[in-house]
Amino acid sequence: MPARELTDPLLEVDSVSIRFGGVQALADVALQVGPNEIVGILGPNGAGKTTLFNCVSGFYSPTRGHVRLFGEDVTEFKPEARAQRGLGRTFQQVGLVRSFTVMENLVVAQHMGVRSNGLASIVGTPAARSEERVLRKRAEDVLDFMGIGDMRDRRIAGLPYGTLKMVEVAAVLATDPSILMLDEPLAGASGEEGSAFCDRVEQMRDELGISIILIEHHVPLVLRTSDYVYVLNLGTPLAEGLPEEIRDNAEVAVAYMGEGASTLA
Repeated sequence: MPARELTDPLLEVDSVSIRFGGVQALADVALQVGPNEIVGILGPNGAGKTTLFNCVSGFYSPTRGHVRLFGEDVTEFKPEARAQRGLGRTFQQVGLVRSFTVMENLVVAQHMGVRSNGLASIVGTPAARSEERVLRKRAEDVLDFMGIGDMRDRRIAGLPYGTLKMVEVAAVLATDPSILMLDEPLAGASGEEGSAFCDRVEQMRDELGISIILIEHHVPLVLRTSDYVYVLNLGTPLAEGLPEEIRDNAEVAVAYMGEGASTLA
């Protein structure tokens, strides 16, 4: 179990392990995420960070251990069932419909929350049209919140990679998650863009009241933004604690920079 014990965690990963053939990809990994909290997950390449995300979001089934959302054991649940319970997730490879506009992608992302059936949508009943307006309004609000409202009518194809990552975050945010999992959202972003995005992540926590789990290779930005940090190395837990504790952890420094390193600062 984690060193800290939250009274009422939104997400709890308990001793999760997974093996692929003869490779132990994760071994007894545990973490907790509390309400209105930003949790960072750090670790060098091959540490198992994305594998952990896949176990939490339902794309992988752990060999051992449990995943709980809002106190419910969801270890055997499909990704869709976890999403319906308030878990949103982005990916290292952008998952957007390239032939659609930015707005259309955000509307499609909200599909699981649409109440009208397929026939009603095709024939365009008043209820379906009303719901479409609601979805578009929410999409517009999210795009404005993310600072990319001026791109609503741009087609995804041809947009810079860093912009695509922001659109993907907006698409997941449009589904109204309680917990947002961000897998390397700053890939392709400049230092200035990364800093601005981390400010936006803090806004999501403070203004939207959601919890966020962040995987990112840019260690200083993760330490600046996170309320609590977990570190993996070779699929096993290496350290956890407050950002300043991780910054000064010699074992973490060695994992990233090799023997002789004593701090991430």
